[in-house]
Amino acid sequence: MVGNSGAPLAAIAAALQRERRRIGLSLAEVARRAGIAKSTLSQLESGTGNPSIETLWALSSALEVPFSLLVDPPRPVVQVIRAGEGPALSSESADYVATLLSASPAKTRRDIYLITAQPGEPRRSEPHLAGTLEHVILSTGRALVGPTDDAVEVGPGDYVLYPGDVAHVFEALETGTAAVLVSEHRS
Repeated sequence: MVGNSGAPLAAIAAALQRERRRIGLSLAEVARRAGIAKSTLSQLESGTGNPSIETLWALSSALEVPFSLLVDPPRPVVQVIRAGEGPALSSESADYVATLLSASPAKTRRDIYLITAQPGEPRRSEPHLAGTLEHVILSTGRALVGPTDDAVEVGPGDYVLYPGDVAHVFEALETGTAAVLVSEHRS
């Protein structure tokens, strides 16, 4: 769900409306494609409700846009995002927070996130848009990261690249696990 310093609901609402209209789909059709209730999408488009990371990922896939397009408002050319700032979205099922650090600028196709996670329920992700690659550099702690059926254990300073268009997992194995995740979108 949108965290305390999460993405502004008004920005998410505007992005959902804009992208749904851009591709010419009804509220019902986008909700069906995302596997969510039409009433949930209607609430999100009106700026009410509290979307989880799973809901927004499902909507980004249904709308065929990068996740960041739904949560990151335009920013000035020079950016500083202090620790604890930025659109932070929490998982419904795991102690996992993804904070968007940099959305993909026009004509580029990558987004950068700071991941903070705690041991417990892993963050399981459904496949993203076809051609998506995820790059993870672990900063602190230990984690099991990668495709659900081929995840690898990584420690501080380790880098892992895996396809984001297959089911994948991020499981914190130590308290205070943090990582930088770069989501690269290819068409």
